[in-house]
Amino acid sequence: MSRTKGDEEDYWHSSKFKAFAFDDDDDDELSQLKESKRAVNSLRAIVDEDDDGETVNWSGEPVGSISWSIKETASNARASAETRNFAPHKSRTEASSSVFPKPGSSHSLSSLFRGWSQTESRQSLSDALLDTNSKIFAPELRRPRSENQDYSGDWSVEETIRRMQRGKICPLERFRTLKEKLHLLDEAVKLHDGNVITAVLIFLKKTLNSDVLFKELELRQVALRHFIHFLREMSEQQLLMDLLRYLERTEELALCKYREHLNIAGADERRDFLKSKCLSLPFSPEDSAHVQDHYTLLERQIIVEANDKHLEATGQEQMFRKHPRKASLLFMPLVTTLFYACIYHYTEGEGTFSSPTNLRKTFKIPEKLYILTALAARAKLRAWHDVDALFTTKNWLGYTKKRAPVGFHRVVEILHKNNAPVEILQEYVRLVEDTESRISLGTKYKCHDVVIDTYRDLKDRQQLMVYRCKVERSSPEEIKIDNILSNMQIRWKN
Repeated sequence: MSRTKGDEEDYWHSSKFKAFAFDDDDDDELSQLKESKRAVNSLRAIVDEDDDGETVNWSGEPVGSISWSIKETASNARASAETRNFAPHKSRTEASSSVFPKPGSSHSLSSLFRGWSQTESRQSLSDALLDTNSKIFAPELRRPRSENQDYSGDWSVEETIRRMQRGKICPLERFRTLKEKLHLLDEAVKLHDGNVITAVLIFLKKTLNSDVLFKELELRQVALRHFIHFLREMSEQQLLMDLLRYLERTEELALCKYREHLNIAGADERRDFLKSKCLSLPFSPEDSAHVQDHYTLLERQIIVEANDKHLEATGQEQMFRKHPRKASLLFMPLVTTLFYACIYHYTEGEGTFSSPTNLRKTFKIPEKLYILTALAARAKLRAWHDVDALFTTKNWLGYTKKRAPVGFHRVVEILHKNNAPVEILQEYVRLVEDTESRISLGTKYKCHDVVIDTYRDLKDRQQLMVYRCKVERSSPEEIKIDNILSNMQIRWKN
């Protein structure tokens, strides 16, 4: 096919590509932006349709995924920026586009958020937003630490205290004069916030001389109480004693000194500390007697512990072989020491340090406390003869009578707790004076003879018949009830 000369010139001088021109650049970019928007709108219509096919873009990524949406948004933003100013932002946009994952990678950005891979089936963007069962992974943002901290040094005293009350960390080192520091303390006291008061007191403790601090705290009783409590909680005994000595609180100073014995581990060292440091302290008369008793008790415990430890090791005493000791006697309270003495030294004479009678007389133990302690100890050993001797008394005519200063109902409870036999329990249940309490205890601890005799004495036929249904058939108790009910000499009330 032959061509004319004019056709050949048109062929060689014509092209489908336009030459570069600065004037035409804006129109070209705008047209590309419009075409991109039209493409997005057409793809959105396709995504909204319920079709089983998978829609992908030219790079192979599914249309409607998160990564596709991000790239489209970035492309639109880049086009708008280039329209406004082409030269300065072109290189920056190209650099930012390299941040997004390339379609050739095995994991897209959407897979980071939803746990998908490109080989798996994906949903559209609208389906992903409506899917409530899918687990979305997103980074958890923490609050910056700087939110609770103020670095500005321009806050006034009042504003600093208010910020401290709200939990802000405000530096107090910029308040250097004594006037400013005392102003801080006064403002903290006005707010009635113990945490703020304590924080200011710690600052004053670090920055002020002790004498100056004590002098100012003496004029501020609320702050003084907070400071004393703080020192006790932090176990700063020396500073606390200096403060109490400055305030001339002699009794509190003595008690503070007395508490130091708790930090001494050895029994001999603690005894010597009590003797040399505490007995001469200016206590009140009542407290002075307690400290003296403490020293006397510890001294006896050391002696008894050494002796009993030797007897237990050599096996000379049968009591220690039959009932081995479970703990040391040292540092035990007075009631525990008395219980120990009633277990291992109950029969000793009053002249020995370990005798229960000697302990009762030396430390003036009340009768009720002694009876309860001795009863629990002897009942634990099942020494019923000693239990009976505790409550047996003689009058001036020589007649014996049982008396319990703690009430026989308490005696029955302690005996039952130590697994006393029914015969022993019945003996003391009978001694309960109140009739209803006697019946209640007899029913509770299955002392049937006591209950039957009580109903007989009350001449209550109906209650006796009701109680007959509670005992076992053909038992001695049922036979006893039948004999009482058949006795024609008893005049029943009902």
